[in-house]
Amino acid sequence: MNPSLLWPPLLLVASNVMMTFAWYGHLKRPAWPLWLAIAVSWGIALLEYCLAVPANRIGYISGTYSGQQLKVMQEVITLSVFAGFSVLYLGESLRWNYLAAMGCLVGAVVFIFLPTD
Repeated sequence: MNPSLLWPPLLLVASNVMMTFAWYGHLKRPAWPLWLAIAVSWGIALLEYCLAVPANRIGYISGTYSGQQLKVMQEVITLSVFAGFSVLYLGESLRWNYLAAMGCLVGAVVFIFLPTD
């Protein structure tokens, strides 16, 4: 299997897990002062960038994915990761409208990967 086909989505999943914790993990720590939440989030985000940037470079420079394909893929991964995070970490429930929105994004993935010729 072509590594440039596999590595970008895997790295994007890992980076999105980290970024979700950077953006939303502090919500479970309301006692933290804002400056601490920001500092911890920035530290996590720095590590997240160390995964996201290579994911996009590998996928794009290899010619495996276009920039548009990488962006749509990243958006679907982001919402998928957040769905799990909101249920498992924040204790929220998934509602029908969230699932409907995900279905629309899956449709976007189908359209972005269709051949244009």
